[in-house]
Amino acid sequence: MDTQAQLLWGLLFSSIGFGFLIYGGRQKAPVPLACGVGLMMIPYFISNALILVAAGLALMAMPYFVRL
Repeated sequence: MDTQAQLLWGLLFSSIGFGFLIYGGRQKAPVPLACGVGLMMIPYFISNALILVAAGLALMAMPYFVRL
C-alpha cells in the first residue's frame, strides 16, 4: 500500500467485510458471506485507490441486489 488513502479505504472495506462475514455466517446466507470475504481481500490485490473504492462499493451493494 503506497498511500494513506489506500490504507484507510482498505481498513474501512475490511471492517465492513468482517461485518458481512459475521452476518452471512450466522444467517447461513451465501451472498453476504462471499461479499464479506471479497471486501476483506480486495485491498490486497487492488493498488489504485479509485478502483478500490469502486470495487468496494460494488461488493457492498451486491447483497442488496442479489438474493439467493
